[in-house]
Amino acid sequence: MREMLSAPATMQGLLRCFHPRWGGRSRVASAEKYLCARGTDLWTCIRNLVSKGKVGQLDPQALQDRDWQRTVIAMNGIEVKLSVKFTSREFSLKRMPSRKQTGVFGVKIAVVTKRERSKVPYIVRQCVEEIERRGMEEVGIYRVSGVATDIQALKAAFDVNNKDVSVMMSEMDVNAIAGTLKLYFRELPEPLFTDEFYPNFAEGIALSDPVAKESCMLNLLLSLPEANLLTFLFLLDHLKRVAEKETVNKMSLHNLATVFGPTLLRPSEKESKLPANPSQPISMTDSWSLEVMSQVQVLLYFLQLEAIPAPDSKRQSILFSTEV
Repeated sequence: MREMLSAPATMQGLLRCFHPRWGGRSRVASAEKYLCARGTDLWTCIRNLVSKGKVGQLDPQALQDRDWQRTVIAMNGIEVKLSVKFTSREFSLKRMPSRKQTGVFGVKIAVVTKRERSKVPYIVRQCVEEIERRGMEEVGIYRVSGVATDIQALKAAFDVNNKDVSVMMSEMDVNAIAGTLKLYFRELPEPLFTDEFYPNFAEGIALSDPVAKESCMLNLLLSLPEANLLTFLFLLDHLKRVAEKETVNKMSLHNLATVFGPTLLRPSEKESKLPANPSQPISMTDSWSLEVMSQVQVLLYFLQLEAIPAPDSKRQSILFSTEV
């Protein structure tokens, strides 16, 4: 909800839901313009309802224990039923392990790869393959949100190992597939970079000596569990290929790091893992912002490396196998 109050609502997902089919480009453009105007009106109503006109002045502590706020907004003969509830950032970002270990969402990555007898989870490979097939030139790929119902449908299909999932993906908007991939990493019970190594990555990226930084960051990376390392390298290569189309899709390495950094590194515990050497006291909000910046910088560092040096002989045969 915090994000909703601080930024204008996008209408792109809504427009995709409608897919106007009637003839004439002028009528389609007119319909899109009308929907955007109505969306702006709806956003204003929601904002005023939640904040009573005082955007940015909500007291999280006062809202925390309140029940759902329900209302009906009437607009030009259309009634929009709205339910709003405040959820603190700490709870909304907390990684929640799945109670079912038979699916893939919320299940440890090592468990999934062992069950599948694969080196990279099937869901990651399928999503990347589909995006590289038809989404590399999509403007804002990974940044633009997909339709939530499509993402949830794909999540359910992957969780039950639906054999028709590839057909479903081919019929869906590519942003829904990108959203499903992000959701998978976001719902891992432990981040891809692991809770154990997260504080070390945060310390390593803060080093000023470039030689020491490279040595530290690469040693940490190659110390990750096998499934985590191989999945990250697979994703890293994909994201670099996405950035090669930056002139078309507008997704630079920095943009991709901003999208994926917190998703891949955010620890499962809500306590801050940043080095505790502040020169002056910082607020919880500032601490959270610094953590996010650190997470983005860690991923950006690896994205900007031309190549990951060959690991030790123990991992070499695995890392350079074409089978995933």
